[in-house]
Amino acid sequence: MSSRHFLSSPPGFHLPDLRDVVDGVGVETVEPTTLESTYHDTSDLRLARAGAILRYRSDDGWLVRFTDRDTSTPAPPAHGDHRFDSEPGRPPEDALDLVRALVRTARVVPVARLRTLRRRVELHDEIGKPLGEVVDDQVTVLDRGRVAARFRELEVEVDDAAPDGLADAVATRLVAAGAGPSDQTPKVVRALGWRALEPPDVTSLVRLPPSPSAGDVVRAALAASVAQLIAHDPGVRLGDDPEDVHQARVASRRLRSSLRTFRDLLDPDWTKSLRTELKGLGRELGGVRDTDVLLERLRDRVERLGADDRDVAKRIINRLLERWDTARSALQETLRRPGYTELLDRLVDAARQPALVPEADGPAETVLPPLVSRPWKHLRRTVEELDIDPPDHALHEVRIRAKHCRYAAETVAPVVGKPARAFARAVEDLQEVLGEHQDAVVAERWLREVASDSDAPEIFVAGQLAGLERSDIERTRDAWPEVWRKASRKKLRQWF
Repeated sequence: MSSRHFLSSPPGFHLPDLRDVVDGVGVETVEPTTLESTYHDTSDLRLARAGAILRYRSDDGWLVRFTDRDTSTPAPPAHGDHRFDSEPGRPPEDALDLVRALVRTARVVPVARLRTLRRRVELHDEIGKPLGEVVDDQVTVLDRGRVAARFRELEVEVDDAAPDGLADAVATRLVAAGAGPSDQTPKVVRALGWRALEPPDVTSLVRLPPSPSAGDVVRAALAASVAQLIAHDPGVRLGDDPEDVHQARVASRRLRSSLRTFRDLLDPDWTKSLRTELKGLGRELGGVRDTDVLLERLRDRVERLGADDRDVAKRIINRLLERWDTARSALQETLRRPGYTELLDRLVDAARQPALVPEADGPAETVLPPLVSRPWKHLRRTVEELDIDPPDHALHEVRIRAKHCRYAAETVAPVVGKPARAFARAVEDLQEVLGEHQDAVVAERWLREVASDSDAPEIFVAGQLAGLERSDIERTRDAWPEVWRKASRKKLRQWF
């Protein structure tokens, strides 16, 4: 893993001699190069404000970079650099696709042109193996062909094969020559000015006022879920980490749950339309996510089989991979449709200014708790109507009701505090055990389908795997009543 130091340089700064900075490390000055960079963004700088970059540079082509401006949650795996081979001019479609959730229906245009005179000093060991480099960039910002600004920055980067302390030693030598503390502001932000530092269109970092209204809390909840959906959109498109699909699906479910729980505070037509569109998106995300869960589950089960059965089990897993490919293709098609980007525009508007009715102006601490009682009553009624030996689909309905309860309680927790969080945790325990039950039910059902159209070895192995799932079904059936008893204690819900 490389080590980096960033420094600034005052007017008249000259790179010092680095030949003896560390014993055994040699230096070589590289011929200076001039780099031409064009940054693309929307007219209101949606990418820059979200910490994203879409750039073409003469030496390495197109780049999409995501940084971590929203520090409330860890950066999704898609964060980092993504490069694309294409000619200068219009950004390639794959690059635009990756930033679609941020720009949505807005037009992407060139917003900054930079010319960089780059001087490099390479660091190497005694046999010439590269250890790192010092880069001195003198940047000129161009506006309609004229010089709009200039700045200069230094970067020291050494790789993990370098001697300990090399980066620090080089940085110390540069500081002694006059270099100063780094300005961590990205080049494009320096070029675009203060507008690039404004908050993004939607963020999960919404601070409630000291005495929030009910509408303030609902707005914050919607903003957090919309920000989560947008943050994981690039990862969903890349498909490198199942967690992106999971988090995007959770975001869409939380949005639907909030719109349902707090519908008395929102315009009904506006709410119904959004819920309908989110349901369709959730269905496509669910097709991939459910298959991801099933794949992970069965791969774990296969490890418990005998060695002779594992090769056969891999053939069964391959069938599931075909289903995953189909579900992912359907999801990718949905994400590329104009309707999806239009939905994102509507969701951003909803996060910033939801269609609240006058009742939402009331104090959150009195208006919101009674609204949480409604999903609780639905959950309790669903449980009370169960048979002594309820069918699997009925227990799945209990899980869905529990999830609504949990989301509602978590939404009001910033106002209610500890009682709401305790209730949410108890209901989440119920949701979890019934989630395990449902996962086992789905897995067993799929294995039955496989066995109905397989040869003898696959039927035998599918039967072994189904037996493991049946064991989990029975275990969770035995466990959930006690979890329900704890979640339904009256003292947990006195606050509403």
